Amino acid sequence: MTENRRTPFETDADRPLNPETLAVHAGGSRSPFGETSEALYLTQSFVYPDMEAAEARFKGTDGGGYIYSRFGNPTITMFEERMATLEGAEAAKATATGMAAVTGALLAYLKAGDHVISSRVLFGSCSYVLGEMLPKFGIETTFVDGRDPEEWRKALRPNTRLFFLESPANPTTELIDITATAAIAHEAGAVLVVDNALGTPLIQNPLSLGADVVCYSATKHIDGQGRCLGGIILASDEFIETHIKTFLRHTGPALSPFNAWVLLKGLETMPLRIERQARTARALADALRGAPGVTKVLYPGLPDNPQAEIAKRQMKSGGTVLAFELAGGKEAAFRFGKALRLVKISNNFGDAKSLITHPATTTHERFKPEERAILGIGDGLVRLSVGLEHPDDLIADVLNAAKAAG
Repeated sequence: MTENRRTPFETDADRPLNPETLAVHAGGSRSPFGETSEALYLTQSFVYPDMEAAEARFKGTDGGGYIYSRFGNPTITMFEERMATLEGAEAAKATATGMAAVTGALLAYLKAGDHVISSRVLFGSCSYVLGEMLPKFGIETTFVDGRDPEEWRKALRPNTRLFFLESPANPTTELIDITATAAIAHEAGAVLVVDNALGTPLIQNPLSLGADVVCYSATKHIDGQGRCLGGIILASDEFIETHIKTFLRHTGPALSPFNAWVLLKGLETMPLRIERQARTARALADALRGAPGVTKVLYPGLPDNPQAEIAKRQMKSGGTVLAFELAGGKEAAFRFGKALRLVKISNNFGDAKSLITHPATTTHERFKPEERAILGIGDGLVRLSVGLEHPDDLIADVLNAAKAAG
C-alpha cells in the first residue's frame, strides 16, 4: 500500500456496495499473517534496507511507502481509505482532532489577504478560529445568516476564496442549503468547506451536494463510544495533495495509530448506531412538543420544522441531535440537568450514551448574551445528543426532568 493514497475498494459485485458494507470492509490491508481485524501498527518510524532506499523514499521515487508516523502509518491509511470510500471522496487525511481538521483545511488553503464567508451559527471553537485566529494571519471572515443565499452573495469580495458552514449547525441544528451555497461559492471562484460532524456520512454527503471539502470530528459519531479523539479532511486528490498533505506533515497534528484503530472499529457499528439514535431522536422530539415548560423543539426531522424541505432534500434522516428551549432560562435548564437520571451532562455528542449540555454556559459561554441571541442560543436552550438507551426509558427521563424544571 502506498502512503496516503486511497485505493478503490475492490469487489466482484456488479453494483455499488451500500454504506453499511463499506463501513465494515473498505480500507482493509492485511499483513502476511492474514488477521481478521485491522492490524495496529504502533511505531514511530520505519526502516529501510539501505541508504539508497531511504533516499528514494524521501524523494518519492520508490513507488510510495512510509517514512514516519507523523506523515503516514498503515493503520491511519486504512482509516483514511475507509472514510474516503464511505464519503465518496477521492482522498482523505486524518488528524488528531476534529478542530485540527477544520483548522488545517482553512490554514492549508488560505493566505494573508484572503477573505472568508462563514455561516454564523457554529461550534464555539470554529467561531474562534474564524473570528479571532485567522485575522492574526491577515485573513478576514464575514459571518452571515447562512440560511439566506442573498447574504452569501452580498458578502462576496474580490478576494473571497473560501466559504465555511456547518449544517446541521451546532448547537441549534440550523440547516443551510449546501447545493445553493456551493453554487454561489463556485461562481465567485471560492471553495466550500463543510463541517459535517452532526450530519455524519450516513445521513448527509456534502461532496455530492457540491461541497469541495468535508471535515469531521471523528471523536463524535465515528468513534461513538467516548473513547478517543480524531478528525479527518476529505476532498479531491488535487486538494489533498496540493494543500493538505504537506501542511499536516510539517505542522504535526497527526492522528495516533491506536486512535485510528479504535475509529476503524467504531465505523463498523456506526450504521447501526446512527439508525437507532436518529429514530429515537425523532420520537423524543415528538414527545417534547407540547411538554410542560418546553417552548421550542429544534430538530431537522420534524415535519413542521421551518427547514423541513431542506432536510428532506439533503439529509437521509433528522440526525441524532436535537435542541429545545425551556421556559425559565438558565435556572430552568440547570434544574432540568439536576433532575436527569439516565442522560449525562457532557459537551460531547454522538456517543452511545445520551448526553446533554447547556450551550450558553459551555460551548458558547464566551459569547455575549446579545450575540447568543442572534445565534438563537437562549439561556433556556439545551442540546441533547441521543444515545442507544431504550427509547421509552430515555423519553421518560427527559420528560420527568422537564416537569421538574418547570
